[in-house]
Amino acid sequence: MNGPEDEALAHAAVDALIGQLALAPKPGLPDPRDLTARATRRDHRALRWSARALLPGLTAMAAAARRTGEPSARLRAELGAIGRSTEHTVGLAGGGHRGALWTLGLLVAAAALQPGTAPAETTTLARHIAAHPDRHAPRRPSRGSTVSARYGAAGARGEARAGFPHVRRALNTLTTARTQGAAEPQARLDALLTVMSTLQDTELLYRAGPMGLRHVQAAARGVLEAGGTATGPGALALRALDTDLVSRAWSPRGSAPLLAGALFLDALGARDSVDVRLRRGARPDPTHPHPKLSP
Repeated sequence: MNGPEDEALAHAAVDALIGQLALAPKPGLPDPRDLTARATRRDHRALRWSARALLPGLTAMAAAARRTGEPSARLRAELGAIGRSTEHTVGLAGGGHRGALWTLGLLVAAAALQPGTAPAETTTLARHIAAHPDRHAPRRPSRGSTVSARYGAAGARGEARAGFPHVRRALNTLTTARTQGAAEPQARLDALLTVMSTLQDTELLYRAGPMGLRHVQAAARGVLEAGGTATGPGALALRALDTDLVSRAWSPRGSAPLLAGALFLDALGARDSVDVRLRRGARPDPTHPHPKLSP
């Protein structure tokens, strides 16, 4: 049976995904500027709608982890079955979000196993879950796994089995950018670019090959080295990167789910901080950039 905390984790994850979708300008990725999908071929309104279809599945994943109580092969199999059912539901709602379901599903399950832990512990638990094979998964290879095998890229599975290093890097960038005075959208864009600068994105490898991937990685690093999106030179470099990717029809789709994962863990940390302050008798800060996530 699903509990209120399971539902709260699922809502936090979907809110993080929708927060990622709302961010603009995201180079080569769907954002609110592209409502009719002329540039990225993905209708932004449809993606926001279908993101909500993840809620029941993510809630069930959290409940499964809470019942199981450990990152076992049994839990991995149950998460796989829930994930396949959720993919079907999301497809009926408009599709998309397969990578987000993989990333957020593992992180939600890990957060349910040990509530209130730091992001590093949560990603470690997710790594332990992902280490188990899903014995009931379809035998046909996915495009991502085929590209991973061809180029030796880690892919989504490798990212999870490594403990989501790019999620952790994005979190570090969020903290640093905020400390340096960046507005929240700019901090999140810098976090996205941090992921893009080093991720072996299988979608880019498929569309653009290794040379194209290195081109995008270098351009993302260039934005950060120019000072980040909160600076004039960084903002200009971001616009140039966006124009370049749209003109080439290249989309760094692997980076977006990892940013959503970072925003999810960031929101959980904000909630835990609020809860600690409330237990100490302090009032919540209404100017805090994250919502309080409660059942």
